[in-house]
Amino acid sequence: MNRAVRRRPALATTALALLCALSLTACTGGPVPATGKARAADPASRPDLKPFYGQRLQWTECATDGYECARLTVPRDYARPGNGRTFVLPVARAAATGPARRIGSLVYNPGGPGAGGASSLEEGMDESFGAAVRARFDIVSFDPRGVGGSVPALTCEPAEAEGAEAEEAEAEEAEAEAEETSEEASDAVAPLYPRTEADRSAAASGARTAAEDCEEHSGPILRHVGTEDAARDLDVLRAALGERELTYLGWSYGTSLGTSYAEQFPRRVRAMVLDGAIDPSLDWRQRVISQSAGFRRSVDDYAEQCAEIAGDSCPGASPQEIRALIERLYQRAEREPLPVAEDSTYAEYGGMDATAVLDAVSMAMYTPEDQWEPLSEALREADQGDATKLGALDDEEETEEETEEGTEDPGTAEEEQKGQEEDETPEPPADNGDAALTAVNCLDVPHPRSLRPYWDALAPADQAAGVYGTAGVTAELTCRDWPSGGRSPHRVDAEGVPPVLVVGTTGDPSTPYAEAVSLAEQFPQGMLLTYEGLGHTAYGRGGACVTAKVDAYLVKRERVRPGATC
Repeated sequence: MNRAVRRRPALATTALALLCALSLTACTGGPVPATGKARAADPASRPDLKPFYGQRLQWTECATDGYECARLTVPRDYARPGNGRTFVLPVARAAATGPARRIGSLVYNPGGPGAGGASSLEEGMDESFGAAVRARFDIVSFDPRGVGGSVPALTCEPAEAEGAEAEEAEAEEAEAEAEETSEEASDAVAPLYPRTEADRSAAASGARTAAEDCEEHSGPILRHVGTEDAARDLDVLRAALGERELTYLGWSYGTSLGTSYAEQFPRRVRAMVLDGAIDPSLDWRQRVISQSAGFRRSVDDYAEQCAEIAGDSCPGASPQEIRALIERLYQRAEREPLPVAEDSTYAEYGGMDATAVLDAVSMAMYTPEDQWEPLSEALREADQGDATKLGALDDEEETEEETEEGTEDPGTAEEEQKGQEEDETPEPPADNGDAALTAVNCLDVPHPRSLRPYWDALAPADQAAGVYGTAGVTAELTCRDWPSGGRSPHRVDAEGVPPVLVVGTTGDPSTPYAEAVSLAEQFPQGMLLTYEGLGHTAYGRGGACVTAKVDAYLVKRERVRPGATC
């Protein structure tokens, strides 16, 4: 669910966000302990890490005019950095617009996990920053290890068949199965609340298969894509940029990355903004309930405030009518997938099942100003018997992702992968965001190995968040069979870090406001800026007040007063 992916000034997300793993907070195991009183020696001083910390980025023009690109090499395993196995990460920057007054580089993470920072910058993400920040900083981002253009990259799907013969066989098989798909569609519908033993067994089996697919196709790197390692990459990037201290802004999952960096390298932080905060003290079950309740509240906000934002397109004349319509669609889709056109992404599945409908509704909560009107029209048509628009709400985003991945130079990536093991991961799909989302989420937070805790969590989740909660619990099952990281839920331990600014949105569906309050309290000298509004995150979409306060902090390190609200 925590799939906050910022690719443009307005935040967007991919389609499987709600039903992917929710836990994002704990850090994976590594040789640097996150305890302020017993921190390891400066890793840059380690002889086996000096080659990485000593590199300087070689900038060239990106495929997109106005941006520069480079590649950063980091060790696959920080415990054994000299074994020759590495990740090569794409980096991009937009130069400061006022070079005469340039302060340095500002690194950001757009969210995810699974969002490519380099590609998001080429799509214009620098426009999300205020003019004062753009003038004084180079805006820089990177694809985290395993994500996007990273070499190697995660994939949980088998390599696609090659050759005309294979394609022909695949086409014949698809044609032969077409009739069976519609006949068996009702049997394949997954309930949002698995109550029977059969439903639970099917859910557990599907989750186990998903985990096995990832292990089969990305096994060598699965244990090395956690947030703690990504934070160490961030420090290598800081050094490669020539910065003594890091200036950083993280949206959503980027707050977990920033928190981990602050815990490991507290005295290397110049300024840090964490927008759409994730509380690292919550365990997997608490996170499911917190986040699912956030989505449920946001859907209620949609019903209550639809007319103000979406106008005449609202699918009901009153909040009660809108809530009833959404509930009706969920119930209908649990009995039989909602019909879609033949060219719909969901046609091959026989239509949109309840999970897909829930996902589409939830995704539209991220940016009400952009998404509530098309959602309203799609819900109205779905209720009338055609869910094509509902299933296509994210099509534009997927098309953009395919385009951005197409800007990579495959030859460069292949050359830099030379010398690494031949049995590494297969070529990843154009967008590996879903694989990365699952991999990082599951690795970062410990999950129960037995099924009972998941079934025990269903009733409390239902009481707290209805179907949003029960679907969230079921989504966590994939993590049951996942490699385990080395950290447990914990309060922030970042002794020596300068004041960190946490931004929380009162109507945030994915990272509820209460988590921002908690995270700000956990940081030494933590500051909280409250944005009273709807949607996910605030900076870049919350108006001039938010921009002014965040920019003043980033540029002048001006503190935000207690109780500051926009």
